[in-house]
Amino acid sequence: MIVGVYGIGYLAASADPIRHWPIVLVGFLGKIFGPLGYAMGVMQGDVPPAFGVTLPTNDLVWWVPFGMMLYHAAKAHGFGGIGVAGGKAGHRRAAAS
Repeated sequence: MIVGVYGIGYLAASADPIRHWPIVLVGFLGKIFGPLGYAMGVMQGDVPPAFGVTLPTNDLVWWVPFGMMLYHAAKAHGFGGIGVAGGKAGHRRAAAS
């Protein structure tokens, strides 16, 4: 069920991932916490190591695209001073236009 819910969010974000960056962030966090949960399960003996065969294609491969989208969104929105001096200067500039 959760895959379908993510799919609806990804469909909405696909039209403009820079604008809909929170949906991209949720997906990115899911792709990070999934492998972390797997690793914890293996270390505790609750999950067979063989389950990790799906991680490269199901989770790890998405780190770069999600990361790039979030980087560009941060740059476009001026979060953390990435690409725009003074943090959220991009918002002030857009409002002045």
